[in-house]
Amino acid sequence: MANQTLGLESNLYQYFQQVSVREAEVLKELREETKKQPMAIMQIAPEQGQFMALLVQLMGAKKTLDIGVFTGYSALVVALALPADGQVIACDVDEETTQIAQQFWEKAGVAHKIDLRIAPALETLDQLIAEGQSNSFDFAFIDADKSNYNNYYEKALWLVKPGGLIAIDNVLWSGRVADTDVKDNRTQKIRNFNQKLHQDPRIVISMLPLADGLTLALKK
Repeated sequence: MANQTLGLESNLYQYFQQVSVREAEVLKELREETKKQPMAIMQIAPEQGQFMALLVQLMGAKKTLDIGVFTGYSALVVALALPADGQVIACDVDEETTQIAQQFWEKAGVAHKIDLRIAPALETLDQLIAEGQSNSFDFAFIDADKSNYNNYYEKALWLVKPGGLIAIDNVLWSGRVADTDVKDNRTQKIRNFNQKLHQDPRIVISMLPLADGLTLALKK
């Protein structure tokens, strides 16, 4: 995983951020707070967050999923891009890191847009399906445990509407997916997942070399 775009030399990456990223102060503060966490590298890159916000605005999205919250940056950047009546249903199991998320959601004035569900994400997604919310979400972002990526994707595919978008993080996995000598379970899971999406006729796909790799899957 990586919290900045892979493959860019340091000076070029700094230039890229200087002329591209427009990050709200509250988002900068959240990134600084997240640096104190042992797993700070799980934070998405600011350029990725900005891109996701742009997609949400282009789509006119109102109802979104955030599968994997951590300290709340992805949910926050999407919530800021949503209209006043927009909603993010955010799924996570970690009460400690999501407390940080909630503090910054409140500070940004968007806490009312974010419905945090503390439970295994698959349970939350199954509950949404059972409630009849299939084909009702505009956008979903998957950034949780890699062993369940395929399961999260299948549930999200039920929940997003035709023309809805699923964004999946870490699909390049710090470059390990391309190294045939790397055969650990998580890397293999991501490789298999990437191959599946490449062949999946239910979606239109684009994999972007942004941050740690971001796949966009448009539901047909």
